[in-house]
Order: sequence, then structure tokens, then C-alpha cells
Amino acid sequence: MAATDSSSRVDYLVIGGGIVGLATAHALLRARPAARLVLLEKEHALARHQSGHNSGVIHAGVYYPADSLKARYCRAGAAATYVFCATHGIPHRRCGKLIVATDRAEVTRLDALAARAVANGLDCARLDAAALAERAPALRGQAALWVADTGMADYPALCATLGRLVAAAGGRIELGAAVTSIAERDDGVTVETAQASWFTRRLVVCAGLQSDRLARAAGLAPDLAIVPFRGDYYRLPLARAGLVDTHVYPVPDPGLPFLGVHLTLTIDGGIVLGPSAMLALARERYRRFAWTRRDAREALLFPGLWRLLARHPRAGLREFGLACSRRLYLAAVRRYCPALRLSDLASYSCGIRAQAVARSGALVHDFAFARTARSLHVLNAPSPAATSAFPIADAIVQQVVD
Repeated sequence: MAATDSSSRVDYLVIGGGIVGLATAHALLRARPAARLVLLEKEHALARHQSGHNSGVIHAGVYYPADSLKARYCRAGAAATYVFCATHGIPHRRCGKLIVATDRAEVTRLDALAARAVANGLDCARLDAAALAERAPALRGQAALWVADTGMADYPALCATLGRLVAAAGGRIELGAAVTSIAERDDGVTVETAQASWFTRRLVVCAGLQSDRLARAAGLAPDLAIVPFRGDYYRLPLARAGLVDTHVYPVPDPGLPFLGVHLTLTIDGGIVLGPSAMLALARERYRRFAWTRRDAREALLFPGLWRLLARHPRAGLREFGLACSRRLYLAAVRRYCPALRLSDLASYSCGIRAQAVARSGALVHDFAFARTARSLHVLNAPSPAATSAFPIADAIVQQVVD
């Protein structure tokens, strides 16, 4: 074990340079300006994974039960994100979104979403077919829900700004610092990397796609595992950039955490389609059908994955089809946007979602945390984690600051 000198003894150590880790470091230094804080990120730049490979949406919180952490954090997070972006000159826009129902079953689910949106205090309006056609001529549906509070932000730029603020407040950010071991004792936690050893009074782990592994490395035994799901996007040509002027979503399947293939406006003025949600065999590789031996072995040997697939066989086959066929992808979007053509779909990018799955095969829908005497682990931070990063960070600070 590397020696621990006075320069590597800190008050707070945060693992993870995504938006949740950065927001946490920023909040800790605001709460304790004189604290010694270090943030470790295993990549050589910040926001290299989920925080830099998402849709850019600022979510309003329409999908979540009003008493859930997701709903509370999303509402507070959206407000905080708009303020932070405006304060620091980060590109953002409150563009709203339409959720479109295309058949009777979806209309019934849409009405339930509308009631939930009202319970969450959102600015929304239900549209019938004629009002939808007038509001967005390119769309077709039996009804729609307009949610005004939804928007978009440049999350990589937001993360870069948080990194600068942490450094300006005296925090130290170590890049290329992959954690190799975590050992807790009564008075603190020793965290080892290949380059250094750190001893901290309080440890916060915001590791995203690696959260279950670092929890186990710290001696915890969470009854869940991170199962990665790859989401592919397509981009419309610039000539189609005016097709819609708001985000457009289908009515989601209530049994799954994925919101379906949707149209998303981008900060640069474009429109992307996506994402799909295909099981991935690599947690942090973005080439289609990429895999690593460790990631594939852990996923395929986890009984919760097979129980999940057994619960949702049709959904699994559908997502496999979307991953393999642009025509099927197009068909999913043409249900509510029939103006699109196959030639409109240009390959764009992908993201990988860290989906926590219980050993029983149940999806972990809400935020999940685990604590020891000296550490706090963010085990599950699903969408809308980017939107919710600021209130998540505030909640973490309340638990770890002494």
C-alpha cells in the first residue's frame, strides 16, 4: 500500500467525474469552504460516460409518482439547472415537449400521466387530435399532453463549468485516477489508485456504470447489479430541422423504465431520434455490439438479468430489432410522426444507461443509496439524474457533512 502523507489526507473524497459527482463536490465546498476535497475520475476528462452521452433533456418530472425521490428531485433539479445555466452562460432552452397518444390504450395511459403531471404541479395542457395537428402539423395522434417545463441543456458544458468551480473553490480534481481499493476504518477511509493513496474522513461514491463494483470493493453487498443498456440515436438532416419545435415523446410502457424512441431537439438546432434500449455487453464502449470479457461475463452470470428478460420477452425482442434495423426504428417513430422517411435517419451517436436490476429481476426505478459510518454510495441514479444532480448533491451533503 502506498504511503499516506499529509498532502493526501483530505476531509472529503468524491469518486466520479460525472454530473452527480461534480455537483456533489461543488455542494460540499459551498457547505464547507475551508474543507480539503479531492475528486477522482478514472477517465482523462470529465463527463465521459452517461453525463456526456445523454439526450440533453431537462426533464420536468411528469412520469414519476409525486411522493417519489425521482419526482421531488426532478422538479427541484429542473429549476436549479435553469438557474445554473443562466447564471454561468451555459447553452439551454425551455422548449417544452409533447407526449403523443396514437391509440385508445395510449390515450388512457396519457390521461393518467396528465393527472400525475397536475399532482406534480407542472405547467401542462391536454390536447385533442385537432389541437395537436394545429400545434404540430407534422404529428398525428388521438391526443397529446403538452408539458411546458421541459427543456434542454449542454450537459458537457455544465460539467466543465462545475469542474472549474470546484477547482476555483480549492478542490482538487485528479483525472486518470482509477480506484483500485477502498478500505474503511473507524476514523476514515483509505482509497487507493495506481498513482496515489488517499485518506479521507468522508467518502462519496458517484460511480455511475461502475457503482455496484465500487460498492462491493468497499465491502458492501448490494442486492442489485448494474446492467448496461445501449441507446442508439439517429440525426435528421438539417433540411428537416424545422419539422417540430419541441421535444416529442410517445406514451411510455408503464412496465419499463425506458421512455420509447422520441424526437429530441438539440442545443445546436438539430433534431435527433432515440434512444433505443438494447442490452449491452460493455459498460463503457460505444461501438455497436462492443463487448468486454468482464462486462459480458458479469451480466450473463447475473440471475437478475435472465429473470428480467423472462418478464419482458416481447420488449427485449423489440429493442433487439430496433438496434438492428433502421426500418423498424423508423416505424416506431412514424406512429406519431408519419412525415419521416428512411433517408432522414443518419447515424448519430449512442449512450449507455446504468440500469440497476435486483437479483429478483425487478428493475430498480428510483434513486438508491447505501451508507456506512464513513461513506455514502450512490448505487442507482437513473434518468432524470442529470436534471436532478443539484438536489441529489444537496441530499448527499446533508448526510455526510459533520
